[in-house]
Amino acid sequence: MAEETKADIPKPIFPKVYLHVDLDAFFASVEQLDNPEYRGKPVIVGGLPGDRRAVVSTASYEARKFGVHSAMPLVTAVKLCPNAIYVRGRYQRYEEKSQEVMGILAQYSPSLIQISVDEAFIDLTGTERLFGPAENVAKKIKAEVKEKTGLTVSVGMSSSMYIAKIASGFKKPDGLTIVRAGDEERFMLELPMSKIWGVGEKTQERLKAAGFRTTRDIYEKSEKLLMTMFGNSMGTFLYEAVRGNNSMTFGGEPKSHSISSEKTFEYDLTERYTIDTEIMVLITDVLYRMHKENVRSRTVALKIRYDDFTTVSVQSTSSRPVMNADDMFQRCQALFTKKWEVGKGVRLLGVSCDNVEDKSVPVQQELFDFGDSKRAKVEEAIYKMEDKNPKLKIVKGRVLRVES
Repeated sequence: MAEETKADIPKPIFPKVYLHVDLDAFFASVEQLDNPEYRGKPVIVGGLPGDRRAVVSTASYEARKFGVHSAMPLVTAVKLCPNAIYVRGRYQRYEEKSQEVMGILAQYSPSLIQISVDEAFIDLTGTERLFGPAENVAKKIKAEVKEKTGLTVSVGMSSSMYIAKIASGFKKPDGLTIVRAGDEERFMLELPMSKIWGVGEKTQERLKAAGFRTTRDIYEKSEKLLMTMFGNSMGTFLYEAVRGNNSMTFGGEPKSHSISSEKTFEYDLTERYTIDTEIMVLITDVLYRMHKENVRSRTVALKIRYDDFTTVSVQSTSSRPVMNADDMFQRCQALFTKKWEVGKGVRLLGVSCDNVEDKSVPVQQELFDFGDSKRAKVEEAIYKMEDKNPKLKIVKGRVLRVES
């Protein structure tokens, strides 16, 4: 066999290569996959008309044409799109499909950072020898996910995680957008100001009120001036964002001892009930993954990112492991209350169980149980039922109801 020469090795497109893979309208797409009669029709996941205080988890692209979006009160969605198909979420089913997709992504890089049930980053830096050019890998991933799971993903590729995330949303659904090395600033300066990821409605209004109309208007201002006008965190963020934000990372490094889920919202959350609902959805994701890995944890952590891009994290460790969804929800509520700044919009929420351990490790029993063990056994039984029959429609928490 001839010795491989440097010329035979594909040259990397970027100094760093990140893919951001985003499942398209994920919850609604799973419902359309499992229920062929829903395909091509507006589908809204989150509740049924008449459910008090329910919120939209996901809307299909057919429903989005009517102005429906995630975190919208369900009553508003019903007014905008009364003829949509409304369903309550099946979060274990969504987690199952998510794991199928993440399993595919993990084949292409040892560095996979899953930041929520429906999106992940892959670091492809240095993998050209194994898999070929990153652009080809992106196309392979899209094709393989479609073939093996029936779902579509949109992919963004760049040397910056931040720009890769923005790029993945450019040609949804089923899109692929590549921003090559050296084009990061040009890409950002051609964006409408509304497309700057991380800038919520309130900040958009403040920018416009201050005379900013384009990303170039931001680019031409000094970091010091932006910090004076918008505060230190948001000022620095704006300054770096329009330059490609190469230093920004998402999700941290993958940790085998932590199971987490986070979600960035299309619109700022300000109402406590809606926030609690989204926390429960994240909890459901985390607990199901812990069930699959047969682990438990005593440490619960919560991450909050506000509309001014300030981010706070808080955690608590108990002498006993998390017993069930209600138990974890109470812990997360207490953590959120401790750090909530009333009046500030919430852009991102994250929930995690840290320092997880195998369930086979002995644990001291509680003197007083108060029904927690019984609820834990019921939830574990439900998980196992859904493992065997993913079409079971049993949902827990603020979105808890059994569909008829």
